[in-house]
Amino acid sequence: MGAVRLELRLSSQSEWIKIFDPRDWTVFVASDEEVENGTQIRIDLDVGGWMVTLRGTVVGVRQDPAGAVVALGGSERDKINYLNGYVRGGLLNLREKRRLPIRLQVTYGAVEGPTNTFTKDINEEGVFLFTDNPLPETSQVHMLVAVPGQAQPLSLMGKVSHTIIAEDEEPPGMGIVFELDDAQRELLIAIMKELEAELHAGRLPTNTVE
Repeated sequence: MGAVRLELRLSSQSEWIKIFDPRDWTVFVASDEEVENGTQIRIDLDVGGWMVTLRGTVVGVRQDPAGAVVALGGSERDKINYLNGYVRGGLLNLREKRRLPIRLQVTYGAVEGPTNTFTKDINEEGVFLFTDNPLPETSQVHMLVAVPGQAQPLSLMGKVSHTIIAEDEEPPGMGIVFELDDAQRELLIAIMKELEAELHAGRLPTNTVE
């Protein structure tokens, strides 16, 4: 049996502080779904627009409010550290940087070798790629992103933050957070501004608009 899937949507970073206990790496997930201790859990977490998937095991059940206390696995450490940095304000507020719903061709390094796919959306902080075989979360990935009007594709590095598989009843793929130096970041910001202007003006090729 696969892991039970729970959604956890937080309207602000401060809510994360209230439900995450750094002493034992547990998180409380409010839910009416009945789960037992020892159940494997997949948490689809949305903190003010930043999405990540966390996995763990139920170690306690509460009735008021109803929900489960989930102990997060050691494999989630990188994501939690990233999230804690975001909550403390060390990272840009991604909620203010909505992703452009545009379709760009991407070649990335998969397990089986270079793979071609398309973006679902993108901004200067991250991208979502369609794929039936997403890489494991926290995987490093190199991408070549074709941009309209650019002679050469953008060469970008990133880390897989969350995955969606076919069984999730959504288009499968993976979310990636970019890992860029200052020069790459400035270039990407400029390109995103240009793409957004082209999108609003209706000047993008029709096959790039989702």
